[in-house]
Amino acid sequence: MKKNVFVLTMIAAALFFTSCGKLPQNEIDAAKNALEQAKTAQADLYLQADFYALQDSLNAMVVAIEEQKSKMFGDYKLATEKLNEITVQATDLVAKTELRKEEIKTEVASAQSAITTLLKENSQMLELAPKGKGGTEVLDAIKVEIDGVSSSVSEVPALIENGDLLNAQTKVKAAQEKAVEINTELKAVLEESMKKS
Repeated sequence: MKKNVFVLTMIAAALFFTSCGKLPQNEIDAAKNALEQAKTAQADLYLQADFYALQDSLNAMVVAIEEQKSKMFGDYKLATEKLNEITVQATDLVAKTELRKEEIKTEVASAQSAITTLLKENSQMLELAPKGKGGTEVLDAIKVEIDGVSSSVSEVPALIENGDLLNAQTKVKAAQEKAVEINTELKAVLEESMKKS
């Protein structure tokens, strides 16, 4: 009887340790695969902080698993849970990246519309601006700046078409800032000329 109890105890102990001690290779592979899919979706560009935080978590889990492997009875339960969380979060990151891309497209389209309005207004004010002594040279320089903004904005659709949303966003922001700057400058010139007349 004692022999049977001892054997059952040993079997139970062996089952306990093997359940804790099974290397979570499937979970590691799933997490790595999910993170790779997030990178393919360009999460590393559009949601950098989230992507690299997950990558750091995965790296930390791999290190923790290596530490457990060096022990006689490694416990992978916590690492397995964390790896499953990383897999879910990386999968969610793919959807969030696509959402962020759509947000950027909307921001760019809105900025393009605002720039178009500003360019029209700037061109109209340029026509009204006084062309007196030295004024023509200044207005010619402003016209060159307006043309530069217009040219820069004309490159944006091709960037969007090629999926280069971040460069499109940067280009459109810079163009909008320049258009606003020109607008402010022209308004100041017109106000000054009205005071003098």
